Amino acid sequence: MNFSIIRYILCRVLEFAALFMALPCVVGLIYKEKSAFSFMGVIAGCLLVGLIGKRYKPKSRVFYAKEGFVTVSLSWIILSLVGACPFYFSGEFPSYMDALFETVSGFTTTGGTILTDVEGLSRCIQLWRCFTHWIGGMGVLVLILAILPLSGSHNMHLMRAESSGPSVTKLVPKVRNTAKILYGIYIALTMINMIILMIAGMAPYDAVTLSFSTMGTGGFGLLNSSVGSYSVPIQRILMVFMLLGGVNFQLYYLLLIRRAKDVFHNEELRVYLGIILVASLLIAWNIKDLFGNGGESIHHAMFQVISIITTTGYSTLDYSNWPEFSKSILFLLTLLGACAGGTGGGFKVSRLIVMVRSAKNEISAAIHPRSVRRIHMNGQVVSESIIKSIWVYVMIYVLLFLGSFVLLSLNGFDFVTNITAVATTINNVGPGFGMVGPAGNYAEFSVFSKLVLMFNMLAGRLELLPVLVLFSPRTWKG
Repeated sequence: MNFSIIRYILCRVLEFAALFMALPCVVGLIYKEKSAFSFMGVIAGCLLVGLIGKRYKPKSRVFYAKEGFVTVSLSWIILSLVGACPFYFSGEFPSYMDALFETVSGFTTTGGTILTDVEGLSRCIQLWRCFTHWIGGMGVLVLILAILPLSGSHNMHLMRAESSGPSVTKLVPKVRNTAKILYGIYIALTMINMIILMIAGMAPYDAVTLSFSTMGTGGFGLLNSSVGSYSVPIQRILMVFMLLGGVNFQLYYLLLIRRAKDVFHNEELRVYLGIILVASLLIAWNIKDLFGNGGESIHHAMFQVISIITTTGYSTLDYSNWPEFSKSILFLLTLLGACAGGTGGGFKVSRLIVMVRSAKNEISAAIHPRSVRRIHMNGQVVSESIIKSIWVYVMIYVLLFLGSFVLLSLNGFDFVTNITAVATTINNVGPGFGMVGPAGNYAEFSVFSKLVLMFNMLAGRLELLPVLVLFSPRTWKG
C-alpha cells in the first residue's frame, strides 16, 4: 500500500475544499451575513493542513486499484467531515451530526435533508448546500485529475473508483485530458442552464444556485416547496437539464467530434429515453382525474419521472398523494437510476440491459445447452469480467439494502418510510414516501439511523466497492 501518495492526494483534496468554500464565503460577505465567517476558519484550517502535507512529497507516485479505492473513499469522507463544519459553525443546523448528514447528502447528490425550513437559511449556506451537489456530481477527484498531474496512466484507478457505471473508459489517450473534457462539458452545460434560467426571469443568485443543484442531479432547492412555486416554463427548463445530467457525458463528446450517429445508436440512451416516455405516459393516464386537463397531468408526470430516474429529487407537488400505481412506478425508477457516466445515481440503465440479456442467454442455454451466446451492447461484446462485476454488484446491493432496512426498523417507523429511505439513500435520490416523502425530511431519524443512511449514500455514490474495501483487513496490508 502506497500510503505516501494517499496522504499527498488527501492533502490536495483539503486544498480544493478550501477553494470550493471560498465561493459561498464571498457571497456571504457580499450580502453581509454572519454565516460567512463560519467558512473562514475552515478555509484557513484546510489550507494550513494541505500546505504542510504537500511539503512532504510522496516516495512514489505510482498506485494501483487498491490505492485508488482507498484514496477515493477517504477523500469523500474527509470532504464531508470538513464540508459540514461551516453548516455547524453557522448555527443554522441543530447539531454537527445533522450538518454532516446534509453535507454527505449534498456531495453524494442525494438531496435528502434534515431541514424543515430551507427558506430560513442564509444565502451563503444555501449556496454551499447546492454547490456540494455540483462538486459531487462529476466528482472531486476527477476535477483534481483535470488540474494536477499525478501519476501517468495509474491515475485511471482514481477515475474508475469515482465514476459511475459498470465500466469506465478514456475519451482520449491521456486520463488527464479525459478529465478536462468531462469537466469542460459539465461547466458548459451548467453555465447554459444558468443563462437560460435568467432569461426565463429567475434572479441571478437563484439561477446560479439552482443550476448547481440541477446539473449535479442533487435536488437541494431554495424553497420549502422544492420547485413547485416556480413557473411552468422554469420547471420545464429544469426538466431538460435534469434529463441532460442523467445522460452519459461521453455522448456529448461524441457530438462535439461530429459522431452523432454513434450517439443516436447508443442502446443505453435509447432505453433511458424510452423508459422515461413510457413511465410518463402511464403515470399521466393514472393521475388524469387529479388535474383539470391532460396537459397538466403530462407535465407533472414527466417532471417527476425525470426527477426520480435522474436521481435529482425535485418535486412540483406532493406526489405521495398520487394513486398506488403511479407511486409504484416512481419507486421502480428510484431503484433504476440514470445512465452510466452521467451525474445521476442509481443502479444504471446499462446494468439493467446487460442483466436482462444475460438472463435471456441463460434461458436459451437451458433449452439449447450446446449453444454459445455472447452479450452485445452498442455493437461490441460485453466481456465476462464486466458481466461478473454486475452480478457481484447486485449481490452486494441486495445485502446492503436488506441489512440497512433491518437496522432502520429499530426506529419504529412504518414499513414504507423505512424501505424508501434505504432505497433513496443507496440510489442517491433523496425523497421517497411516508415520512421521507417530498413534503417530509429525515430530521426525526436517530443518530444511529442517520449514520446508516450516510453510509448508504457514500456507498451508493461510489458504486459500493470503494467504500466496502475500507473494511477489508487485506486492504491495509503491504
